[in-house]
Amino acid sequence: MALQPVNRRSVPEDVFEQILADVISGELIPGESLPSERRLAEVLGVSRPAVREALKRVAAAGLVEVRQGDSTTVRDYRRTAGLDLLPRLLLRDGELDVTVARSILETRLHNGPKVAELAAQRGGAKLAVLLNDSIESLEAETDPVERQRYALTFWDHIVDGADSIAFRLMYNTLRSAYEPALSALATVMAAEVGRPDAYRTLADAIVAGDPAAATQAAQQLLEPATSALLTAIDSLEAQR
Repeated sequence: MALQPVNRRSVPEDVFEQILADVISGELIPGESLPSERRLAEVLGVSRPAVREALKRVAAAGLVEVRQGDSTTVRDYRRTAGLDLLPRLLLRDGELDVTVARSILETRLHNGPKVAELAAQRGGAKLAVLLNDSIESLEAETDPVERQRYALTFWDHIVDGADSIAFRLMYNTLRSAYEPALSALATVMAAEVGRPDAYRTLADAIVAGDPAAATQAAQQLLEPATSALLTAIDSLEAQR
């Protein structure tokens, strides 16, 4: 393996992060025009090519609209951005955004049973082995954070079994958003990841090729912790 020197964070990356943070925070509002490339370069103390490269990335993320010969305008990311923005929205400056967490939980509860149904229809013999290995690891583990990781691996196999690229990409994003909050969610999630029997019931339904049973088992697995988390989030919002 030919190893290459690791480059430090690039200037365009720093510019991109600053603009992205201002759009997400509302510092830059939809419809507002950004300063010109020249002005941004002066204010940020960087080159115009670095600003230009950063703006291309911000535009590709759906956060601004760049018009040749015209100003760069901030877009409403709620209507134009993709799921890849979700991890950045969940944790901002180290703080968990409870409204974003709630939307992720709602999506998890809605999509999980459907993914399990598809896995029961499309999964093969190899899936049975992978699910069993994940459950055995879950049973043997006592650390609540690590148990969540094994649970994620279990669902990772189910998503593969569902053979749906849309659900696969959606799961990737939800997982990347969820993983930084594993420690914070350990207490509430303990009730779910501490039920290996519920995971085994779901795995058995999938392996048996029973979509209806898989859907029901997934619902029964996901709903208790999801409801508890949603209740906790509603309580936090009520205290504000």
